[in-house]
Amino acid sequence: MVILTLNCGSSSAKYQVYDWDAKDVLASGVVERVTQEGSSITHNAKGKPEYTLNHECPNHTIAVELIIRTLTDPEVGVIKDMSVIKAVGHRVLHGGNKFIKSVVVTPEVLDTFREVQDLGPLHNPANIMGIEAAQKVMPNVPHCAIMDTAWHQTMPDTSFMYAVPHEWYEKYAVRRYGFHGTSFLYTAKRAAVLLGKKPAETNVIVAHIGNGASMCLVKNGQCFDTSMGITPLEGLVMGTRSGDCDPALAFYVMRKTGMTFQEVDTALNKKSGLLGITGKYVDRRDVIKAKDAGDKQAQLAFDMECYRLRKYIGAYIAGMGQKPDALVFTAGVGEFSAPIRQGVCEGLAHLGIKLDLEKNKIAMTRNAETCISADDSAIKIFVIPTDEELVMTEDAYALMKGTYDVHTKFTYSFQSPDYVNKARAEGLKKDLAKNPNLAKILIKIPGAK
Repeated sequence: MVILTLNCGSSSAKYQVYDWDAKDVLASGVVERVTQEGSSITHNAKGKPEYTLNHECPNHTIAVELIIRTLTDPEVGVIKDMSVIKAVGHRVLHGGNKFIKSVVVTPEVLDTFREVQDLGPLHNPANIMGIEAAQKVMPNVPHCAIMDTAWHQTMPDTSFMYAVPHEWYEKYAVRRYGFHGTSFLYTAKRAAVLLGKKPAETNVIVAHIGNGASMCLVKNGQCFDTSMGITPLEGLVMGTRSGDCDPALAFYVMRKTGMTFQEVDTALNKKSGLLGITGKYVDRRDVIKAKDAGDKQAQLAFDMECYRLRKYIGAYIAGMGQKPDALVFTAGVGEFSAPIRQGVCEGLAHLGIKLDLEKNKIAMTRNAETCISADDSAIKIFVIPTDEELVMTEDAYALMKGTYDVHTKFTYSFQSPDYVNKARAEGLKKDLAKNPNLAKILIKIPGAK
């Protein structure tokens, strides 16, 4: 049985094809610059060289059609025809407060996504277009929606409510929602496995650091608080997003400059963060390179990002009400940037978080889970490569089979101590050949055979 997952953003369409019976990824890829000039597909199939093709995609329907043609192509494809696909899982950014778990897409579900798209204006319209495009091409296949916001629905009202007029919540659903939910679900469940604990007994702080970044306080295996808010703008310093700032800042800038609210919204979402501070850098690698070369603004951007992360860790330890079991780094920057991880952990030893500098430098892999804390650290520091596509795949499969439920009543395959990601296991062999010291920090899973 084969399951397709689609993640349609405003200008991209990512995909993965998963063989459920073999528990293996057959192919993955992305169509970039959808709705823009110069769009193209990059396709990686198991056992085949990377394939790229320039192809104009003025809309998501054409992008999805391009993905399907590529998947079924006699030379670069991995399936004979689309009848092999038995379910499609779609990432949806914002489900408002309407959903606490993934759902099968119905006309009513799509209408709900449209109702709340003002809460996710950059992403939800693209998510909806992606679903509709895939339904046109695969009308007889179950389509499932996996929402970033569902994981966070366990937050208490003290965490998700804003101190604003209560009628805003009642009439307009103004509240904290949080995002990166599938990533937090995966890493929290895997952290429990690595600790040898039941999810309901696990307390961790997870830092998902990519171009977009957020943190999650996981208490007794559930989301208790998170840094992003009603939109993905709140919280940490990000690639182009400001994160936390005085709400009155927008009004001040509008009065001073004459900018419209749309222009200020664009500035805070697309021209702020690391880009705003440095004037030219978004990628952390560029920021770090410039910082090391003496660029003062790059140094400031680096320090601000690390301090914001560090401040949230302190707040979440207080919110935990007890010593957390682990601090988890994940996503592209969290998994690969040793300097960022070091900057975040500096000065936290008094809270029980003590980084081993050598272990931290070694931890550079997307194919294994590593421990980078010092041996005498009271709180473990893990680097756990996230796998949002696997969560989407398993949710879609379970929805199709009628076995799915909220995550506290549902067990994923990756919660087993013996779980193995075949693609990552093969990739780890190559990583170890390049970096033999990596073997020293691989986590030995309690109870694994």
